[in-house]
This record gives sequence, C-alpha cells and structure tokens, in this order.
Amino acid sequence: MIPLKDDNPTLNKPIITYLIIGLCILFFLLQIGSQTYKTGELFYSYGLIPSVLMGHNQLPANLYVVPGYITIFTSMFMHGGFMHLIGNMLYMWIFADNIEDGLGPVKFLIFYLLAGIGAAMTQVFMDVNSQIPMIGASGAIGGVLGAYLINYPNARVLVLIPFGFFSQLIKIRALYVLGFWFILQFISSGGGVAYAAHIGGFVSGMFLILLLNKKKKLKKNKIMKGPWG
Repeated sequence: MIPLKDDNPTLNKPIITYLIIGLCILFFLLQIGSQTYKTGELFYSYGLIPSVLMGHNQLPANLYVVPGYITIFTSMFMHGGFMHLIGNMLYMWIFADNIEDGLGPVKFLIFYLLAGIGAAMTQVFMDVNSQIPMIGASGAIGGVLGAYLINYPNARVLVLIPFGFFSQLIKIRALYVLGFWFILQFISSGGGVAYAAHIGGFVSGMFLILLLNKKKKLKKNKIMKGPWG
C-alpha cells in the first residue's frame, strides 16, 4: 500500500515541511559526494549510536565530529540510499503539510524535533549497548503520521495497491493507511531498519498532537469567554 496524495487541502504554505524536505535532499547529495559515505565512516560520525550516546563507548578520534547528543539531530537528516530518502520524503510531502497548517510553522518545527527525539530514544532504550549507527527521518515522520491519524482519520488518501499486473489505485481513509503502516512496524523485522524508532515516533506524535490540541482548545475557549468569563 503506497500513498500518493491526500484530499486534505491546507490554508497556508507548509514552509517548514518544504524546508525539512529540502535539507534532507541537500544533505543526502552532500553525503553521496563524500568519500566517507562510501566507506561508511560518515554514518558513525553523524549517525546516532546508542552506546556512544549513553556513554558506554567512545568513537575513535578520527570518527568523532560532534558530541553524541548532537547526533540525535544530525541523524534525522541523513539517509542510507535513494529509496530510503524517497520513501521518507513521500510520506513527509503527503502528510506533514496538514499538521504544519494546524500548528503553524514554529510549533510544527518543535513538534517535529520532539517526535524525532522520542523516536530516537525509543530505539536507544531498546539496546543501550548497540554500536550500530541509526540514521533517517523515519522516526520524526512517524510522529507526523501519528498526529495525522489523530487529527484527520477520515481524510481520503489515494494509494497504490501493488499486485503486479493487477495493481490499482484506490482512495481509502487515512485511518486505514496509517493504521496499516503502524501495524507493519510490529510485524516487520531485520533489514537494518530501526522499527522501534518508527513506533516510538508514531506514539510520540500522537501524544504531542493531543497535548497541543488540548492547549489550542483551552486557549480558544479562554478567548471566547473573555476576561470576565
């Protein structure tokens, strides 16, 4: 099930969404032009390594570029290959604009980064001794998907159902598209994919958007009542 677009218009241009997509593409182009990308050293320097973040291990001097806690953020803008990048940016393009439209640019950026942190730390606590670098925007984008599921479960999404010659395009509710994505994270394993980060990001996004929705509702009610109640 591959989402292609949604029928959920926005009122404002998603500036931060475009910026994040642009930065991910730019960083990927810089990655593939680096010799350390080919050797894999780049991922150890800027990827999130649980054991390094938790202080159980240290990187060799030739690989150390930024402190471990900074890699929580640098890893969000890195990707391992074209398909990794394209898949993430497709979901970002389809679903993030509505979340940004509802929150506004500044709050959306904060939301995105917090969802990414939630995703990263979920993966870290799954194995604090892991020495495998984690990269990709998938966790933070998982947060976007979780928020979309809460706020727009009935939005219609055009998806491609691939069955060889019998592939077809259909429109279904976002509830089923994103629910399928979430369930898939539980039943998938291996392949070097940080599925725990995807789940952690998704749940973080749901929690954050519920919190932000509540604050927005309280603020709206306060304005409507006025200073004298």
